[in-house]
Amino acid sequence: MSQVSPAPSTAPPSASGSTDVEEPEIDVISSSDDESEPIYIPKEKEPIVIRGVGNITVFGMNSRFNTEYPPELTGYIAPEELSATLSRVNSVLKRHVQTSSRWLLCGLALCCCSLGCSMWPVICLNRRTVIALEKCLDHENVSLYHKLGLHWSLARRPTEPSDRLTEYVLELKILPKAALNIPD
Repeated sequence: MSQVSPAPSTAPPSASGSTDVEEPEIDVISSSDDESEPIYIPKEKEPIVIRGVGNITVFGMNSRFNTEYPPELTGYIAPEELSATLSRVNSVLKRHVQTSSRWLLCGLALCCCSLGCSMWPVICLNRRTVIALEKCLDHENVSLYHKLGLHWSLARRPTEPSDRLTEYVLELKILPKAALNIPD
């Protein structure tokens, strides 16, 4: 319920004093709703984590991710679409991680002679791998997953047995649905 009350029409005299133009009236809208309904904000669910299962790990980046269909995604996405996405991600990893592992072996062989400078190419290649994976996941999000209420991201998490080491994992977040009863 809203009530409209007009503002007083008497305007203060202007500084120039020579013009007798009245200012337009301003309508003030006041709310008389004393009862406010509680607003329910949906909680975010825990993201589904897909860990790497490959043979080679370079700076926390595994050479491939698990392609099994998690049961938590039943009703959100088809197993074929998920496996197609993970195969695209694994193909990006296959190209980049093998190259990084070769450079790592060369860098370790020449590390004493170059005082550690031979490790820089491996670090740069690892950054390039992370950027390529994020681009691949962004493309997947835009083309399919955002329409289904899902969001892929690449995250760095501690490994299971020890908290000192970290690894890159894929997180699939289920986006909360927008509540229709909340005003904009």
